[in-house]
Amino acid sequence: MINALSTRQTNILRALIDEYIETAEPVGSESLEKKYNLGVSPATIRNEMAHLTKIGYLRQPHASAGRVPTPLAMKFYIDQLMEERKLSVAEEVKAKENVWNAKNDLDEVLEKATYMLSGMTKNLAVATVLPNKKVWHWGHSSVLRNPEFYDVNLTASLFSCIEQIERLQELFFEHMTGSTPVEVIFGEDLGWPGFGPVAIVGARFSVQDKQIGLGVIGPMRLEYQEVIPRIRYIQNLIGEVLGYER
Repeated sequence: MINALSTRQTNILRALIDEYIETAEPVGSESLEKKYNLGVSPATIRNEMAHLTKIGYLRQPHASAGRVPTPLAMKFYIDQLMEERKLSVAEEVKAKENVWNAKNDLDEVLEKATYMLSGMTKNLAVATVLPNKKVWHWGHSSVLRNPEFYDVNLTASLFSCIEQIERLQELFFEHMTGSTPVEVIFGEDLGWPGFGPVAIVGARFSVQDKQIGLGVIGPMRLEYQEVIPRIRYIQNLIGEVLGYER
């Protein structure tokens, strides 16, 4: 059962996650006090961070005072705290022009869709289809812009996943339920070796009697406020072009 958070704890958690998404570094109480208008002392922030660690929202990766959010905290942030950043008109027009040019050709539509999604989110975008055994992916170089993927083993695990069609289809069609338009899965929840720091934001839906999985893969500190609405937009665009089914 998720512990109820006070307003102060919620504000501290929001600030810490925003800072972690921006810096990719463990966050300390002093940096939060200086940068965010939390209205409490560093000592109070430290005490609240210790409590948030105790109840599973934060973890302390090193002996230093800095904390990072857990998947539990990120889920709370996504569901309760973040505000989505809508697409600009220019983004919508560009995406629509590119994907509509491939009308009625599933392969080309998904090729264009993953290309656009990667560019819009600046992350690795993937798509796959059942019953076909095929994968589309764009944005491999984007992975290496994230400090988390300086770890060669983690990067190898990620690239190995997108090369294994069965593993990628397991991700979209077994681990994702399709109960909401866009879902977020964390590597820790998958239990796949070496996937702990990874997050997947994706959608599964039906088009032309085929099941489509579409998503973005990156570090746990993805900018969900941008990634989620862009996946939703590209998903709906694919549906408009090819004939959407639920």
